[in-house]
Amino acid sequence: MSEALKTTNHEVIRAWIEAREGRPAVVRDSAKGATLRVDFGEDGERVQPVEWDEFFRILDGNNLAFLHQNPTESGATSRSNEFVDRN
Repeated sequence: MSEALKTTNHEVIRAWIEAREGRPAVVRDSAKGATLRVDFGEDGERVQPVEWDEFFRILDGNNLAFLHQNPTESGATSRSNEFVDRN
């Protein structure tokens, strides 16, 4: 498996998402607030698009990092990503 990369750099995150035709999004939950997602237009969850400023405000405010794969072991473009604790 290809190595996962972890970053908090807004420019790197935005470039990775946009290169895969994704959009910043959240799933709103009254108990948890907003959970970050990358919307690739194929998710069955109730994702809501958000502006980049709000997306990064949530990322930074919750002390999260972006874990992503780039590319897969076979060389294909990967959409594998996750939001994880920065520590």
